[in-house]
Amino acid sequence: MAKLFVVPTPIGNLKDITFRAVEVLKSVDVILAEDTRKTGILLKHYEISKKLIPHHKFNEHKSVNNIIERISSGENIALVSDAGTPAISDPGYLLVKTCVDNDIEVETLPGATAFVPALVNSGLPNDRFVFEGFLPQKKGRQKRLNALKDNVYTMIFYESPFRLVKTLEQFSELFGDERQASVSRELSKIYEENKHGSLRALIEYFSTKTVKGEIVIIVEGKK
Repeated sequence: MAKLFVVPTPIGNLKDITFRAVEVLKSVDVILAEDTRKTGILLKHYEISKKLIPHHKFNEHKSVNNIIERISSGENIALVSDAGTPAISDPGYLLVKTCVDNDIEVETLPGATAFVPALVNSGLPNDRFVFEGFLPQKKGRQKRLNALKDNVYTMIFYESPFRLVKTLEQFSELFGDERQASVSRELSKIYEENKHGSLRALIEYFSTKTVKGEIVIIVEGKK
């Protein structure tokens, strides 16, 4: 029986891919990619020549049934996102759920995801945590934040560099200036940075910088 392989890809450094992930990408019939151009760079680096099909949040609802039909007809298909593990703040959930609902086997490989190294590096408690991913940009944002006001576990957020300072300011208003946090960016890349401190200190630090790259914010839970 053919199956869907969910394959994590490097979040920055191309060496951060498993031997098994490379083997799977070389063996499948088709690779579903969030951005075929970005995935093409990775495949070229590892000398993998496979058919790439776009699969992203704008077309996944339309294409999911076709993908199910292809797997049912005997094609092994791999799903990758731009970076990290598919379905973690990236497309993938809908396809995996549809496969499960149709009794199609899903094999998910372990591998890179940005929040794990950021969480460990933060120095904040990591025995229990809340993963929030990207907060809503507008509608529902304040409601989500208010729901976390009394949360006692370490919180994990993804954010863009353009909204970093604004988000830190919102956290400071909600959780207090002295709540401890960390900001990790460009993880595994040349200019990786992990900055620790109070929310107020982080606001002051990043307000004076031009920030680039994907960002993970870790915030201490309420004591």
